[in-house]
Amino acid sequence: MIRFQQVSLMRGVKPLLDNVDVTLNPGDKIGLIGANGAGKSSLFGLLRGELHADLGEIDFPTKWRMAYVAQETPALDRPAIEYAIDGDVTLRRLEEELAFLESEPETTSNGILIGELYSALADADAYTVRSRAEQLLTGLGFSLAQMDQPVASFSGGWRMRLNLAQALMCPSDLLLLDEPTNHLDLDAIIWLEDWLKRYPGTLIIISHDRDFLDGVVNVIVHIDERKLKRYSGNYSSFERQRSAQLELAAGTLEKQMRQRAHLESFINRFKAQASKARQAQSRMKALAKMEELAPLRAAAEFSFEFRVPLSAPNPLLVMEDVSAGYRTESETSHDVTEKVIIAGINFSLQIGQRIGLLGVNGAGKSTFIKTIAEELKPLRGDAQFGKGLSIGYFAQHQVEMLRHDESPLWHMGKIAPTVREQELRNFLGSFNFNGPMVTSSIAPFSGGEKARLALALIVWQRPNLLLLDEPTNHLDLETREALTMALAQFEGTLVLVSHDRHLLRATTDQFIIVADGKVAPFDGDLDDYKDWLFKTKLAAKNSATDAALPKAGSKAKIASAVAPAAAVVDTADRREQKRAEAEARQKLAAQKKPIESRIKRLDEQIAKRSAQKHTVDTRLADPEIYDKDKKKELATLLADQAFYAKELTQLEAEWLEQQEALEQLGN
Repeated sequence: MIRFQQVSLMRGVKPLLDNVDVTLNPGDKIGLIGANGAGKSSLFGLLRGELHADLGEIDFPTKWRMAYVAQETPALDRPAIEYAIDGDVTLRRLEEELAFLESEPETTSNGILIGELYSALADADAYTVRSRAEQLLTGLGFSLAQMDQPVASFSGGWRMRLNLAQALMCPSDLLLLDEPTNHLDLDAIIWLEDWLKRYPGTLIIISHDRDFLDGVVNVIVHIDERKLKRYSGNYSSFERQRSAQLELAAGTLEKQMRQRAHLESFINRFKAQASKARQAQSRMKALAKMEELAPLRAAAEFSFEFRVPLSAPNPLLVMEDVSAGYRTESETSHDVTEKVIIAGINFSLQIGQRIGLLGVNGAGKSTFIKTIAEELKPLRGDAQFGKGLSIGYFAQHQVEMLRHDESPLWHMGKIAPTVREQELRNFLGSFNFNGPMVTSSIAPFSGGEKARLALALIVWQRPNLLLLDEPTNHLDLETREALTMALAQFEGTLVLVSHDRHLLRATTDQFIIVADGKVAPFDGDLDDYKDWLFKTKLAAKNSATDAALPKAGSKAKIASAVAPAAAVVDTADRREQKRAEAEARQKLAAQKKPIESRIKRLDEQIAKRSAQKHTVDTRLADPEIYDKDKKKELATLLADQAFYAKELTQLEAEWLEQQEALEQLGN
């Protein structure tokens, strides 16, 4: 087991861990969570021996083999599959020793050592290593042809996949994974989740993907207030337990505050009276012994909402026999060449549709979205865009497109040059850009902060069509949840590419798959998509290996343009059904909107009246107000108190009525 005993860790002058104790059992699959900067990666550094605790001890079995993902990938000429196999360091060492002995002149002792090495290689599964590496690389999205390409030929994201493959190839008792899904598409994430479920060792994962954590882990370790707290269960279970703890702590604190106030009141009133002196002394001792409870604080919640969209045409756009791709012009001959990524697109987008795009990286999802966004002109075919269409487009590399030498306020000024600066500052404040951050260069901002700014710029423009291509890449769990809530309440039309299944489930209601150069509807949900992957793509490529993926039935169907063997789906009825559902959603939203607006207004009025009543109550609690010369002020305060109390009663009664009306609409 792994035991942290009274461990403290400082990074510079910042304390990260303070006298923490936690025990992790062999075979646990642990999700390590906490706010950005809380110390998750530093804790990994402690386990790897790269950092040393300032105080305390970390114990785990010395014989445990540890595997983790390297952060750097050298630009090697070595084939990708050989680089992946290099992760099995013991196997490579045995191969080197065998090659050395076999190159030496034969001796009796050499023969014995060679025999022992062959036996050791057999124990290390050397004879299945290539097929195991092929399975890993296939699951992570590499084609057989790519496996023989040199490491140097791959982009940064694909090299990180190779590093992940190395870590998975390494026989280990403890596996440390820091954001393993960051460079993966949904297909690869589903495969990795299944692989990790069957991993026999102890696993610790840092991840901001709640569905991935829910699917893999059975323990959560939360870093909060420089402490480690262990929770049994997956991430959803942690959220429930944490919420219950916060509620209980708040109730306990409130109860203690009432007890303190009661004791202090008794002491102040009777400590000078001889007849009550003993009782007052007793209560003073009780007050001194009372343990000071610190409030258990939840993370400061971040939330935002998309502004009500501008009116939209219907349909928003229509594509007929469109081929999407790229045109390039030769610098010397000026010849124009075309590269078609997707052909034969027949697609229309109606008001209220909420579409998730599925497909592997490189299949053309981003090309499709860019064509809808008019970032790319169709190579062939006809694309008609409705008058009044306003698009909010978050590209996959949107963060890189920001001016890193400029401030958030500068970016807002570029899209709203006529708006008062204070209004822009207020708007940025709602996205947690406060104080000096508003006018500071964004260069030192975290990836999540830059992504938040990119979202703010889109929200300001009040689009009626949102096109989001991997918007969660740099976001932590809190901001992902805020985005999920905002998108769920967005009243316009949405097309979303994301490997975050929680986001897809919560914000979309139909799926389109991009594969084999075609776009086709996917008749099913994300669970169906997972089943289809294991039944077709992943199962077919892994069937030759011992570690073949488990078989799974599938209800999902892909149109013949994508999987010729599957039945052709007649989508006309489904499209009509989706249109009816969209109209029903719009009608319900229209009915809810005035009620929600009234509830919001009532909340503001109740808060205002409560503050006013509190001010009056505080003044009335002052003994001076009852002096003879303050009779007029006292009468006014008593009248105000009665008025505010009556107002609050009426406002709260109406608030309850509006809430009931909203619930009835929901049902």
